[in-house]
Amino acid sequence: MNIALAQLNFHIGNFEENTSKIIRSVQQAEAENVDLVVFSELAITGYPPRDFLEFRDFVDKSLQAINKIATYCTRVTAIVGVPTYNSAAKGKPLFNSAAVLAKGKVQQFIHKSLLPNYDIFDEYRYFEPNRHFELVKIGNKKVALTICEDIWDVEENRLYTINPMDELIKLEPDFMVNLAASPFNYQQAARREDVLRKNTLKYNMPLFYVNHVGAQTELLFDGGSLVMNSRGEVCDVLNYFEEDFRIYSLGEIETVKSKPVLQRPSEIALIHDALVMGIRNYFEKLGFKQAILGLSGGIDSAVTSALAAEALGHENVYNVLLPSPFSSNHSLTDSVDLVKNLEMPHDVIPIEEAFKSMETSLKPLFKNRPFDVTEENLQARIRGMILMALSNKFGYILLNTSNKSEAAVGYGTLYGDMAGGLSVLGDVYKTQVFELARYINREQEIIPVNIINKPPSAELRPDQKDSDSLPDYDILDRVLYQYIEKRQGPADLVAMGFDEKLVKRILRLVNTNEYKRYQTPPILRVSDKAFGMGRRMPIVAKYLS
Repeated sequence: MNIALAQLNFHIGNFEENTSKIIRSVQQAEAENVDLVVFSELAITGYPPRDFLEFRDFVDKSLQAINKIATYCTRVTAIVGVPTYNSAAKGKPLFNSAAVLAKGKVQQFIHKSLLPNYDIFDEYRYFEPNRHFELVKIGNKKVALTICEDIWDVEENRLYTINPMDELIKLEPDFMVNLAASPFNYQQAARREDVLRKNTLKYNMPLFYVNHVGAQTELLFDGGSLVMNSRGEVCDVLNYFEEDFRIYSLGEIETVKSKPVLQRPSEIALIHDALVMGIRNYFEKLGFKQAILGLSGGIDSAVTSALAAEALGHENVYNVLLPSPFSSNHSLTDSVDLVKNLEMPHDVIPIEEAFKSMETSLKPLFKNRPFDVTEENLQARIRGMILMALSNKFGYILLNTSNKSEAAVGYGTLYGDMAGGLSVLGDVYKTQVFELARYINREQEIIPVNIINKPPSAELRPDQKDSDSLPDYDILDRVLYQYIEKRQGPADLVAMGFDEKLVKRILRLVNTNEYKRYQTPPILRVSDKAFGMGRRMPIVAKYLS
């Protein structure tokens, strides 16, 4: 039996494009004498369709697309993810299903049993869990067909009361197929491989795994679809961060010795590639081509600019330098060096005159109070206003350049440097931003070395440095990681050796600035706990405040 894995980049709700992509892969499979071609979870709709699933018209269009695709399946069998209706009198209205297409029509629907309801997942909001288990017969082979989470409940801390593969194995299948929508984080590929291996070893049979690739706003899918034999050996891995299509012989998977698989990219390389894909897909799927950002001479805006140039083309990234009375000369020259290195368009718009005008207008109302964070925020908001004006006038998307460390502790100005249509680095800690800069410079100097080496500063008052307001980033990021990603409380952090006063100060900053993060643009997700849809915290809470 020849089995093809079709790893494709779908666009949520774009039924015409998604259907065309699937049909092209079906035709390729038929031309190359494939018996079975497998697509990812909810391939028809794109993942996650969210509340579009509440529109009957949306689900109807999904099923119409499935029926159209089926007419192209004359010799090959195709398995495609699609939402279907639940005809039962009670329960959720839909199933998360896999359609089995052959001989020109839909032969069978297999429904997802385990519906994740944690972090970014909210599937039980829409779908009814499957409680009836059956195999799919293709030729003389019996297939245990599962959908994403159905094979993930093999770890020590099990979330569910039933394991679908424990039920399917009783029916004596020949191999496993899993349709997935497994979002990227920089540790996910290793964890995913471990989960798949546990399945192949437990059930003693090969596994064909197909994952989504591409970005859906903040959610990034890395692909990495793979084939694993019954010995838990990875026989092949499809490309990360790009579409791919490969064909395998079921017999060879088990009998031919596993070939060496290329070493998995480093974490920082994965983050880099994920962010580039995320920027590119966000613009493509929204129908935009050009980005604008404020280039400050600091490392965050420099890295954002370099990533955007790689994603969109250097000619499509408009950098605006907005020096204030407190900007250093090297911030301007460093920024100019960067745009020259990447041959990007730029303009210099000093904000001193606008800032003085605002100071003059507000002076009677400020009643001789001293210069403080108010005047600092004025500068940031003037910059934000200029960038948004240019964005509106010329149809650019403003890229936000704030990093995760700043977002965590509220070190940013609402309606100023926190403005934007997309947050590129909002899930990247400051220490990781430095790593990204060095990675970008791995072959040649793109980001000027002075930007990497100089102490970080917002430059909103004389001789300002980030360290005046925040702990050193090396310490801050370690505390933030344990609190945000690992959900370690204050007592746990103190037990790890962190200073108690420092812990209380950092955690208080995180919790009291939740209101700011509610107003930020979508953040490209690269960790397993990003700000946004996967982290739901109350704004008016007392905990550690």
